Amino acid sequence: MPLALLALAVSAFGIGTTEFVMMGLLPNVADDLGTSVPTAGYLVSAYAIGVVLGAPLLTGLGSRVPRKKMLLLLMALFTIGNLASALAPDFGWLLAGRVLAGLPHGAFFGVGAVVAARLVAEGRQARAVATMFLGLTVANIVGVPAATLLGQHLGWRATFLVVAAIGLAAMAALARLVPRIPVEAHQDVRRELRALGNRQVLLGLLTAVFGFAGVFAVYSYLSAMTTKAMGFGESSVTVVLALFGIGMTLGALAAGPLTDRALRPTLYGSLGALAVILVAFPFTVHVQWAALGMVVLLGGVGFMTTTPLQMLVMNKAKDAPTLASASNHSAFNLANAGGAWLGGVAIAAGWGWTSPAFVGAVLAVLGLAIAATAGFLDRGEGRASRVVANSARPAFEDKTSTEVATTSSGPGTPSSRSGPPPTRPAFEDGTVTPDGPAATWPPGPSGPSSPSGA
Repeated sequence: MPLALLALAVSAFGIGTTEFVMMGLLPNVADDLGTSVPTAGYLVSAYAIGVVLGAPLLTGLGSRVPRKKMLLLLMALFTIGNLASALAPDFGWLLAGRVLAGLPHGAFFGVGAVVAARLVAEGRQARAVATMFLGLTVANIVGVPAATLLGQHLGWRATFLVVAAIGLAAMAALARLVPRIPVEAHQDVRRELRALGNRQVLLGLLTAVFGFAGVFAVYSYLSAMTTKAMGFGESSVTVVLALFGIGMTLGALAAGPLTDRALRPTLYGSLGALAVILVAFPFTVHVQWAALGMVVLLGGVGFMTTTPLQMLVMNKAKDAPTLASASNHSAFNLANAGGAWLGGVAIAAGWGWTSPAFVGAVLAVLGLAIAATAGFLDRGEGRASRVVANSARPAFEDKTSTEVATTSSGPGTPSSRSGPPPTRPAFEDGTVTPDGPAATWPPGPSGPSSPSGA
């Protein structure tokens, strides 16, 4: 594994810690600032809004900036945002600090995913991207529980000071380990924006918005569910969050090789399993050991969706991999904001602390429906391209077929058949395979007809 991937994973660890730690600190922040838990949930949405706004804006502004320098600038902004959160005098300023900390999130992962994919050989890109995301998931095993525990004992401000220190460490790792990667010659904001208009890219982003919102409808209120529904004490919140993080890590580890092998089936399976687990969650939450198992499963299947969605939009927007990847994180954080908001609406309506799970199940089913529609349309587009390719084949002149027939050595041989000789099949782009040994057809795994799952 290239050491540069380690630097990206350390950065992802810091980003994941600040993104998810607010779920564990909601009760503490609400008590300290004199507001309710559902209102404090807006801090989750504030970070997500920062991601949504910052991903396309900062990616566009940095389109001509060398990759390594761009990563360092984004991590510097992340560090400043967390310092601002730690020093916020009231709830309004804390909201602003969370937006500022979220601004570089999507752009960092967008640039980072492209860098990670360029550091490894063909066929291992999904594993490389998943390795970067391991930092995000490990943050939920170590970073978020530790930061939550720190916030419970020293105050939530101490948590954001520590995250700012992680940001500084990540900048040092990036400066030391990431090689210089120049901007592609064809990099252009207008070109990338046009590529984002691809129907498959848009459907992939919509899948992330709805499908992943199902995870955050529950995760945003997991700390409150731990004490109010599962019957655990406040000291157990860190354990429950760590279990969720273990599930996330296992899901991310499984998603890399599965996505390299079969992208769409991995996406369908993870979204379907997510819906089932969310429906089952409220029925198991009052049995503590079962509830803990469901937390692990929820983290696992929820984050198995991230790698296939990331690779899908990158593959379908080949002329805009950075902006597409960054926009995917905007979609994930729209899911974050929407899931947190809808989960809070369900709780505020008096439906109970586990009601966000049913809301999340509906959202996961919607995400699966969008993903399945995109897959169906993609197959239809593939069939259409093959029809066009077949119709574009050049026809042999009658003279050729006659000459071949008259030189036949006897009946039953290929040359004795009437009509033009058979031609090799065409590629999907309309080009016909050149004459040559029969062993060159069909193409190998890297050929145009190789199954990629996308």
